[in-house]
Amino acid sequence: MRIFRFARVIAAFLAGVILIQLLHACGARPQATGKTRLTIATVNNGDMVVMQDLSRQFEADNPDIELRWVVLEENILRQRTTTDVASQGGQFDVLTIGAYETPIWAKRGWLRPLDQLPADYDVDDLITPVRTGLSHDGTLYALPFYSESSMLYYRRDLFEQAGITVPENPTYGQVREWASQVNDPTNGVYGMCLRGKPGWGENMAFLTTLVNTHGGQWFDMNWAPQLNTPEWKEAVSFYVDVMNRYGPPGVSSNGFNENLALFSTGKCGMWIDATVAAGLLSNPEMSQVADTVGFASA
Repeated sequence: MRIFRFARVIAAFLAGVILIQLLHACGARPQATGKTRLTIATVNNGDMVVMQDLSRQFEADNPDIELRWVVLEENILRQRTTTDVASQGGQFDVLTIGAYETPIWAKRGWLRPLDQLPADYDVDDLITPVRTGLSHDGTLYALPFYSESSMLYYRRDLFEQAGITVPENPTYGQVREWASQVNDPTNGVYGMCLRGKPGWGENMAFLTTLVNTHGGQWFDMNWAPQLNTPEWKEAVSFYVDVMNRYGPPGVSSNGFNENLALFSTGKCGMWIDATVAAGLLSNPEMSQVADTVGFASA
């Protein structure tokens, strides 16, 4: 059932989801073979691997279309696609972007409105915040492959050994204490794994959530920066302190994929990151801790 659902999504995706139509009207390139080549830029995470696997069926069903995948690390993807679209370079026909970029790019005229979707694509079935985030002036400019929020993953076996009971909505004060209790670097287990790799789509994705949780924000309603507020200081201090005390070595190089590898091989007591990791960590074919991973709100 999962494959069927994803198959429908990928078909819609390749038919025009998040299609970039540049101002100079570049488009898909015809090849000497007579096929039309679509160049797709995407991020190197697990769900995009699923999408690539499903693309084989798309090519079989559409023999006149050839797909060329450009798979990039998060920061590089954002840099290359933003530069290409802003300069009208035309390297990519289809690409994955986030809710942050979509309304900005749409306002600048870099995206075509998705107002001619297939009849069987139920736009009203999209979760309202997701649909709103992918729209500009009430018009949809991108379609989601998935949406996500933040989640706390933890090792139930380690927590049971430490006598820790996790409530449904833990506080960051509790998280700090738990990190100290399960931290065991001598045996290769670190109390907390978090994104440390610099970048808007890397450590800043988590830090923004952390600041919001502490009551902070980037700007006030008059667009005055709020970086020197007590809320920011408290949030950043928590982040730096926990990583220095209970994080793994080389934390400044760790993004989503690196922490996924650490947690799935049993080297993290806790990890706060995107909900999309839940399925990967619960899969015994991909995770050594599939039977002991716990989940809580973050």
